[in-house]
Amino acid sequence: MRRRFASSRLGALVVVLVAVAVLVPGSRIIAPATAQAPITLKMQAAWPAGWTLYDNFTMFAEKVNKLSAGRLKIETLPAGAIVPPFELLDAVHKKVLDGAHSWAAYWVGKNKTAVLFTGGPGGTHGMDFIDAMGWMYEGGGLQLYNEFYRDVLKVNVIAIPILPAGPQAFGWFKRPIKNLADFKGMKCRQTGMAAEVFTAMGMRTVNMPGGEILPAAERGVIDCAEWVGGVEDLRAGFHNIWKYHYTPGMHENVTIGELIINGDVWKKLPPDLQEIIHTAATETFFRWWMRWQRQHADALKELQEKHKVNILKTPDDILIEFLKTWDKIAAQEAAKNPFFKKVWESQKQYASFVVPTKRFMFPPYEFAADHYWPRKK
Repeated sequence: MRRRFASSRLGALVVVLVAVAVLVPGSRIIAPATAQAPITLKMQAAWPAGWTLYDNFTMFAEKVNKLSAGRLKIETLPAGAIVPPFELLDAVHKKVLDGAHSWAAYWVGKNKTAVLFTGGPGGTHGMDFIDAMGWMYEGGGLQLYNEFYRDVLKVNVIAIPILPAGPQAFGWFKRPIKNLADFKGMKCRQTGMAAEVFTAMGMRTVNMPGGEILPAAERGVIDCAEWVGGVEDLRAGFHNIWKYHYTPGMHENVTIGELIINGDVWKKLPPDLQEIIHTAATETFFRWWMRWQRQHADALKELQEKHKVNILKTPDDILIEFLKTWDKIAAQEAAKNPFFKKVWESQKQYASFVVPTKRFMFPPYEFAADHYWPRKK
């Protein structure tokens, strides 16, 4: 009994000493460790806040915060907050930023293979979004994507697909476009390798970030522009300048944006937080895309009824000529760029199985759509 009493008194004394150690500065007894502080990653987008593409970015950040129970936070910054949009890759490589929300085709000036990781012009051998993402995750595309950044561009980043910004419209014009000859000589905002294709087709192209399109149009610097289409273009305000909007386009009918993270920052993250980022990016890709398609439907109605925009079908000869020209340019690039050839052939091999099988097994979208919702003549 006396031993038990002494033991309890000793225990009480230890509690008091620990309490004193916590309260008295300079004490040598170490206080119990507190919960680890949240990790915050600073990331910048290539697009302005308020645009739907930026909504994809903030949706991702919210999911990461919830899935990690607040252990990992993404600080989202709009275009130009730290660096210009076309400098994001270098900024992440140099750790000026921890990460970025962007589009790989902005880096074609470094190596034209970059455009293939966006899905590529023409949808890359006929693939749609599900096919292209299938190539990423089931056909070795994601490994090639990161090999490209690591071994070809020599940048210390990892890449994750996150943004399904398509199918995209052909664009906005100051006057009607009835055939291929009508847009020849027009000065139009285009970017990536699509600009190279349109140049070969006779268009005068100008490369600029999305946030610069409207000011350039207001000054009369450009006659036309391609951005995204639907709700994204409504928010951008292009209808205030141009009244002719054509869709679809073949330049970005599949276009996939990226999340890039500095390689050293990535390696320091615990494995579970790395997995949370991958999971959040994949869920964001599909959940945002669902919301975006409904927003498109509402936007087209508003553009036509409220803003009196002429929304017209792109002439077939333009779409066909684009694919033919792209095939020639891609073949020329593959002949001189080994890694472009490696990626292009990987996509082609994957598409050679998936696309014909899908055409055989899946009913054409128009089959039931025309039955229930016949096209207006």
